[in-house]
Amino acid sequence: MESKTRVLIVEDDMIIAANISLQLSKLGYEITGIESRGEEALIHARLNTPDLVLMDINLKGSIDGIETAYSMQTTIDIPIVYITANNDEATFEKAKKTHPFAFIAKPINMRALHRTLSLVEEQINKTNKKAAEKEEIVEFLNDRIFIRHHGQMVKLLLDDILFLEADRNYCQIVTSKQYYLLTATLKVMQDKLPNSVFVRVHRSYIVNITRLDVVAESHVEINRKVIPLSKSYKEALLKHLQTI
Repeated sequence: MESKTRVLIVEDDMIIAANISLQLSKLGYEITGIESRGEEALIHARLNTPDLVLMDINLKGSIDGIETAYSMQTTIDIPIVYITANNDEATFEKAKKTHPFAFIAKPINMRALHRTLSLVEEQINKTNKKAAEKEEIVEFLNDRIFIRHHGQMVKLLLDDILFLEADRNYCQIVTSKQYYLLTATLKVMQDKLPNSVFVRVHRSYIVNITRLDVVAESHVEINRKVIPLSKSYKEALLKHLQTI
């Protein structure tokens, strides 16, 4: 079954936000949430990363939509689609620096919004396909893997891996000493790593359960790194922990 595109709506007019959420849900999108302030949107994106963000530019609060997008993109490479009633050139030039995928003018035409999101999805899928075609060869042995790092094949013991983090079309393997960026998706690595030890806890994270320091209600910790724990993965994680 094809997974739904997950959308975060950041809009301080709750009537507009609720209508967008309802209409997009009918069209088959999964709405991860509605946030009215930039600060709350940053927390949401970190804990429950969507596939794309619908961002109102003129948010109330200490940071507007453009500043929120800037902050969000320092930690997450995520497509932004701005929605705004402000069409002045200065705002457009400022927003353009965050490299949004599109602008949607208010009042919102749902047909135009749907077409825009379809084009964004198509661009994301093309990027993912290109990354998959360039995927690095990672050699797996019983207790180790060999990865290409700075032009050399480097041995990495599975026990030394703390967690893996998705970075759109790539993923990072993180150890206590350093991290390695691979041109491979998190799903590819999940299929290759032993699932008795490496367990998905979030759509963006796989953890080495033998290296867990804390398991809380909505997060886990490894080496002082706080990693979100999604409800959909929590039960499977607890079952795996009972076996070690």
